[in-house]
Amino acid sequence: MLFVSCKTTEPEHVPAPVPMQYSAIEATAPANQVDVLLFNDFHGNVAEDARPGKGKNAGMAKLLGYVHTAQRENPNTIVVAGGDNYQGTAISNLTYGAPVSAMMKAMGVAVCAVGNHEFDWGVTHMKEWQKDGNFTFLAANIVDKNTKKPVSWAKPYAIITKGGYKIAFVGLAHPDTVTLTKAEHVSGLEFTDPVSAGQQWVDYLLAGKAKEGKPDAIIALTHIDSDQKGEEITGKAVALAQIKGLNAILSAHSHRPVQGVVEGMPIMQAYCYGRAVGKLSITFDENKNIASITPALDEIWKHKDTIVEDEEGKTVFARYDADLKPILGEVIGTAAAEFTHERKDKGSNTLLGVWASEAQRKVAKADVCIQNGGGLRRTLAAGKITVGDLYEIMPFDNYLVVFDLPGSEIKKAIDHGIMNPNITDGQFAGLKVEYDGTKPFESRVTSIALADGTPLDMNKTYKVVVNDFMFTGGDKYDFSKATNVVETYVPIRDCLIDEIKAAKTITPKAPDYIKDISK
Repeated sequence: MLFVSCKTTEPEHVPAPVPMQYSAIEATAPANQVDVLLFNDFHGNVAEDARPGKGKNAGMAKLLGYVHTAQRENPNTIVVAGGDNYQGTAISNLTYGAPVSAMMKAMGVAVCAVGNHEFDWGVTHMKEWQKDGNFTFLAANIVDKNTKKPVSWAKPYAIITKGGYKIAFVGLAHPDTVTLTKAEHVSGLEFTDPVSAGQQWVDYLLAGKAKEGKPDAIIALTHIDSDQKGEEITGKAVALAQIKGLNAILSAHSHRPVQGVVEGMPIMQAYCYGRAVGKLSITFDENKNIASITPALDEIWKHKDTIVEDEEGKTVFARYDADLKPILGEVIGTAAAEFTHERKDKGSNTLLGVWASEAQRKVAKADVCIQNGGGLRRTLAAGKITVGDLYEIMPFDNYLVVFDLPGSEIKKAIDHGIMNPNITDGQFAGLKVEYDGTKPFESRVTSIALADGTPLDMNKTYKVVVNDFMFTGGDKYDFSKATNVVETYVPIRDCLIDEIKAAKTITPKAPDYIKDISK
């Protein structure tokens, strides 16, 4: 299973060109051009995914090499980040983002939007990350609920001068952040309307009230979603084009490759996990007026084998990787007996599938959880459970997606997972199911009810939780009839670790809610 919340096209297999040593590259950009490099939703992916033909994540050493090349080609380059940099991998999560901060410092990141996952460990890390990474968080629409003033750990804007040109960045957080992270971590904070907040600070800058003076260009650096199909660009970030005086929009959050123009304004999002780098090229005329702004997205995963690793980045990663090995050995609880997950077994739920599905249903406060069987990779042995066990059982950085779904569609999804000839059987919780194993695939369910025995109403909607891989069509599950969708971006692995820590000892429970009536 691959994480597929961000879609793109596989590259053609062509001979790889010989990598160019970036140290030998000279400046080629015109003096009147300022380039803004964007990466977003990095989610701690400092390690390269080197699987032949499959691995897309470039890793910190190659991302640094790529950025250093761009900085040599144009010394008037500003590097920015779109937020959600830290949370998502063992090496970052278990060190509270230390290697990511090291990467950002070496890369010369100037400013960063505040992503919803920046709050996963509370606001206490905000100042530390900025100090260690030598950058500034920007958030014009995050204010203290009581004072209505901007938070102390971020600035509404920043003006950066390159080549004599003043480029202003106005930071905007996602307006739904309060529902995209734990309530306790955003207590006392208010996330105001980004269009209103953006307009307020653009007006402030255009009035020349900033100590640096009036900027030559103003860019919205956001953690607000966008998507693109063909030339059509959608998402909440599109609304920012209403802001008068704004010159471009940098989007994030939805893990999509986006490059284009909306309502006459350039907009860009650089995919996710360091798989792409966006470049916003701004050229000025002799009067320092903007002559053109061009967004260009380089999906570097398609040619990462040609990128020369930065030696410093390579060394830093190796050090943290070595430090991580004992961390992954941390004991988080005990399994009273073996939680089997034999993926070849058909017609029932596994002991691990039962537990993992129920844990997700509990966290999401959902009526039903459906978990694809292939998302769980191995059996959990009896005895001590380590963090490393959970990373092996669930190696994918998938997150919870919660939505309302008609009973008829729930039945279809469950039927899709029973004795599926192509994939590991689906796992679920919150239901009682009877089926006829002699019937054709996807036509086997004969009776389906909620856990309490109440028959599932085919016309009524129920609250369902799945992972983002399944929600976007993974394993050919179809949730296209879902409504009131909330992409929580809450990592499932973290949910399972927290559940084990809270319980201290977990005990397998055989599924008594799925039965083949033909036997």
